[in-house]
This record gives sequence, C-alpha cells and structure tokens, in this order.
Amino acid sequence: MRIAYDAKRFFHNTSGLGNYSRDLVRILSRFFPENEYLLLNKNKSERGADILRHPNVRFVETSKGQMSRQFKMGKDAQKEGADIFHGLSGELPLRWDKKPIKKVVTIHDLIFVRYPQYYSFFDRKIHFWKFRKAAESADRIIAISEQTKQDIIRFLKIHENKIEVIYQGCHQAFKEEQSEEFKVSVKEKFSLPPRFILNVGTIEERKNLLNIVKGIQGTQIPLVVVGRKTKYFKAVEAFIRKNKMEKQVMFLEGVSMDELAVLYKLADIFVYPSFFEGFGIPVIEALFSKTVVVTSNTSCLPEAGGPDSVYVDPGNEQDLKAKIKFLWDYESERKRRAEKGFEFVQKFSDEPIAGQLTGLYRKIM
Repeated sequence: MRIAYDAKRFFHNTSGLGNYSRDLVRILSRFFPENEYLLLNKNKSERGADILRHPNVRFVETSKGQMSRQFKMGKDAQKEGADIFHGLSGELPLRWDKKPIKKVVTIHDLIFVRYPQYYSFFDRKIHFWKFRKAAESADRIIAISEQTKQDIIRFLKIHENKIEVIYQGCHQAFKEEQSEEFKVSVKEKFSLPPRFILNVGTIEERKNLLNIVKGIQGTQIPLVVVGRKTKYFKAVEAFIRKNKMEKQVMFLEGVSMDELAVLYKLADIFVYPSFFEGFGIPVIEALFSKTVVVTSNTSCLPEAGGPDSVYVDPGNEQDLKAKIKFLWDYESERKRRAEKGFEFVQKFSDEPIAGQLTGLYRKIM
C-alpha cells in the first residue's frame, strides 16, 4: 500500500499533533516496511528528519498557493498514486480527482464543542465545519479514545460503525532508560530539588495548574512545571506570589525530549488534573517512566491512566491535596502503583498500535 499523509503537523508542530503524526509514521515504517509512506506538505523542517531517512518514507512537496492544503493536496496525493489519504488532525482535503483513493481522518477531540469558552466564535465555527466535513467524507474515522468516539457520535452525528478507536502511544524517549550520568546532568542543569512532583502540559485554564498549586499550599512538596505559557499563567503566577510560594514552584523552559523523559523518571508523582482531554499523552509518558499518576476522573483520563492511577475531582483542590499528600508520604504505595501502571501501559506500545493502524488500512482497501 502507498499511504499519503497531510504532514503539516508532522513538520511544524513541536508537541501534541506533531508528536502524534511523527510517532504514527515512525512506527508504521518500522513494523510494516512493505508499505510506502508519503509526507505531503509545502515544505519540510528538521522535525522528523530521522524518520525521513527510512527508505519507505518520502517527502512530497505539494502545490503552493493560498488554500492549497484544502484544494490541491488531495489531488497531489492521487498524482503520486496513493491508495489511501490519511488526515492526521481532524481535516481532509475538500477537492479530489476522479482517480479512486480511500480516505481516513484522525479526530483527537471535540474540546471546542464541550468547552466553547476557550475558543473564539470564529474558531469554533471553522473547527466544527472542518471536522464534520472530514468525518462525513472519510471512509473511516480514527478516534484516539472511547471518549472521543462518543463525542463524534453525539456532536458530529456520525454512525458508530464508521469510527474505530486506536489509541496513540508516546515518544520513544519515555520508553528508554537514560544513563545515570545524564540523569545527574539534568538534575544539575535545572537545579532540581531531591524530591518533587511534576506537571507537564500547556499552562492554560483547561489543564488546571492553579488547583495543583493550591493543593500543595501549606505543604513542603516542591512542584516542577514544564509547559508553554499562555495568559492563564498570570493567574497562577499571581497566586504563587501572593502566597510566597516562589521557592516551592519551579517553571522550566528549554527542555529537550530526552531531558523531559528524565524529569518524569526523577519525579515522585506526576500530577495532571485536567478538566478535559481527548486522550492525555502526558499520563502515558509518566506510566512508561514508572512514575505514579494522579489525574482527573473525567473524560478519557481513566482510559489512559488505567486501574492503578489515582483519580481526583479536578475542581476539588482538597481532594487533590489529600491524594498528593498520601502518595508523597507512602513510598511503598507509589512503587506498587507505578509498577502496576507500567504493566497496564504496555497496551500503548508501538507494535500493537502499528498493527491496529495497518489493519484498518487493509480493511478499507
């Protein structure tokens, strides 16, 4: 099979959709080398350069011009003789030639419908139109969680038979064991405390960092935060200053993927009380790192966290405080849950996911 991908996110997104795109092509090219994988975009970048070195992965420069991704990319894929076009971020091209080609789209979440307050009116309308159009024209839809599947059925009015849940994995760095020397260098570079809890993710209202900070107020538990700052950061920063917690909460910047993998492994607890997620990759990253997880009892997060993560009401800072404190004080419980979580997370390993993706491609052919 020759599969073409909309590679905009592959080349230009540093996290989230970019990581999903790169991991998907990486694992398919490794476990199913008999196929050819075409990365379509106007240009390429250094991101994913290692994947492009695979003999069965090829960059295809697409037509230039305004709206070319919507109106020309599909035809470019057909000219390349692609059997399947896979849109990796909820979108598909709007125009095609008569030459037959199967269409797959991955939908990650419909957060803009569930939490409209986080999006402008214009963005909500555009997102909804694009997602519904792609869902209707696709031969198959990949939902990255059962939660997302149910949202597609409910909000986009798509029949469940058209949707297949295929979970996503995470970057290989979180599955590797870094050297002790590298771990020491990371500790020194970021001046990390001997023990700490970790939070990773964009610093925005939905991710709920402020309640973590409130949850550790009055304790001696250090918090390390890694994530891009948005306007919401000012509210978190104001609370920290007002309560003189500057020495208790650290914000790290310029963290590489390998350094982030070490931070997960060094942390006593990973805390992720997001109000809503399409899947929650940081939870998977923590479990692969053998670090116990405290996360929300909402949306898809129990799907990602499994039976041995600790669940909280994300709106209840006292619940969060009690569960962080319990795990912080009991090393044996942290280790027990971390070991069980590591067993659970193997279902998100590369080979089974690659097998499910290829199985879907074969099914629609």
